[in-house]
Amino acid sequence: TPTPTPAAALRPQWEIDEQTTLGAAYVRSLMRSQLRAGLTAFALLAAPVAALPLFFGALRNAATQWLVLGFGCYPFLVLIAWWYVRRAERNEHDFADLVRGRPTDHGTP
Repeated sequence: TPTPTPAAALRPQWEIDEQTTLGAAYVRSLMRSQLRAGLTAFALLAAPVAALPLFFGALRNAATQWLVLGFGCYPFLVLIAWWYVRRAERNEHDFADLVRGRPTDHGTP
């Protein structure tokens, strides 16, 4: 792949530093992608948490309820947190590549 010229590579960084309209668009794009990841993680968490009272009402077994709360919820929470951190880091990496003038590599995990 052709490497960008030094002036072209510094252009996005200059746009952001000088707070131009294009620089603001770059930053808004990063903020939107981070917000989208956060809202998705929240939705993935909120739906099951909202359904827990219905599930517990149907169960009517206190021991099983405590087992679900103690052991069933944590792997799910860790999975959501892991996904969110990876998504946020990928967004930041893509933004940094954009600022440096490099193409993003969406194919790598």
